[in-house]
Amino acid sequence: MANYLSETQRQHHLEESGSLALRRSEIVVDYGLGALREFAQNYEVGCNTGALQALRLHVYRSGVMKDARIVRQDGTVLCSAFPETLEFDREWAARDNTLKILGGSARLFRVEQFFGTALGAMIDVDDQLSLAGVFAVDGSLLDVMPAEIRDNSTVSLQLSNGSDIASTDSSANFALSDRSGHTHIATVPSQRYPLQSYVRVEHGVYEAWNKQAHMPIMILSGLFGALFGILLSRGMYRPRSPLEDLDRAIDQGHIQPWLQPIFDLHTGKIVGAETLARWVKPDGTVIPPARFIELAEETKRIHILTWHLLSAALTALKPLLKADPEFNLSVNISPSHFVSDGFVKQLRETVLAAGVDAWQITLELTERESFEDPDHAAVVVAEVRGYGFKVAIDDVGIGHSGLSQIQRLRADTLKIDKFFIDSVNLDATATSMIAMLVRLAREMNMTVVAEGIEDQQQLKALLACGIARGQGYLVSPPVAVTPFLELVAGQKSAGHNQAAYKAA
Repeated sequence: MANYLSETQRQHHLEESGSLALRRSEIVVDYGLGALREFAQNYEVGCNTGALQALRLHVYRSGVMKDARIVRQDGTVLCSAFPETLEFDREWAARDNTLKILGGSARLFRVEQFFGTALGAMIDVDDQLSLAGVFAVDGSLLDVMPAEIRDNSTVSLQLSNGSDIASTDSSANFALSDRSGHTHIATVPSQRYPLQSYVRVEHGVYEAWNKQAHMPIMILSGLFGALFGILLSRGMYRPRSPLEDLDRAIDQGHIQPWLQPIFDLHTGKIVGAETLARWVKPDGTVIPPARFIELAEETKRIHILTWHLLSAALTALKPLLKADPEFNLSVNISPSHFVSDGFVKQLRETVLAAGVDAWQITLELTERESFEDPDHAAVVVAEVRGYGFKVAIDDVGIGHSGLSQIQRLRADTLKIDKFFIDSVNLDATATSMIAMLVRLAREMNMTVVAEGIEDQQQLKALLACGIARGQGYLVSPPVAVTPFLELVAGQKSAGHNQAAYKAA
């Protein structure tokens, strides 16, 4: 009985992990198919220059697609948003080798590339053309197992026909079933898509990690009976889930603020910083936000996490903020959090408790997520600005509402997305767009910050467009608090000057 209870509990944990990996993958498909349908409904689907330029921007905006392609009904590729990606294909599926989504006309398929596999999706545009997307599904998306057994486990995503799409262990032959009893296995099928997750953990490793659950059940089930054993297996001895790991990381301060400098484009002087989240484990391993922010948003932990990051950043940077009244600290706020009840009150209390002036804090509202009620959002923007806080619209140029949202919100700063900065010396349209946004900002008495500046050529082009501030790897990637403070102190001690900056 005890062995049965332990095995049931272990299998339940594997299925929970598989369900989380599958849910993450389904979200990618949701957003990807939504992006394909949106483009097909609102833009020209074709291979001419204008249509492909619009498609490239749409791919970048989606956040989940690596490429989009115009194909014939039989699956033959006619053109690609990013033609260079065609060189990575080892095989492209014909229509007969795709799997139709139940209750819809869209299809999923495997894209075999030289560096691995990807998930493809296809929707019909008319009776001749289809629009296909290559979605960003990889091992990092499936990393849901506890750290203690991660190296001895495999989580994978497959099509329902068993074709491998992605795995946490690219060297593992995870599609093979195990009849030797040396592994624990769980397969979780999707109810919405022709997908399934597959979890495999080495028997000995899982037994050792889960020993605390196994031994109490062995002892107590013999003393108190099977019922109490079941309660134990579901209660206090249950291994931690990914959500519990996230909660513990937040509680113990393992999710920390990292800072990316915002600098003056003319001199290179650091004049502010954007606060970003990094999960730093006790062994020093740094987990990027893509691995946990989605879970935090799904489970409503993002509000708690935002306040934690802001408080920690304010505490760490208080001496700098006090010494330099012009220094500004930015923090990302999701639109849903920004308009939630009590947000403004807690913002004021958090900043007041830190002893920092409100005008030194900028709230960055991303355009990647839209406001359900833009008019109410504008009221909240006016309220926080009335208390002295600054407001920036992030990801400008690729967001939901574009110029209408900029006009309605009346923020202090526009942050031009990296997409346009990457193209500033390659595409005249990008330069024209940046120049237009700069003119708009001037007319509305707003400042402009360029994101993702990586080289001197981009810097010169942005200066020519009239942009005075930016951030990017040209000065520094996001770093922990201590290296950031050292970077600022190094500038001051070196008597930073414009000539030295331009020579860098």
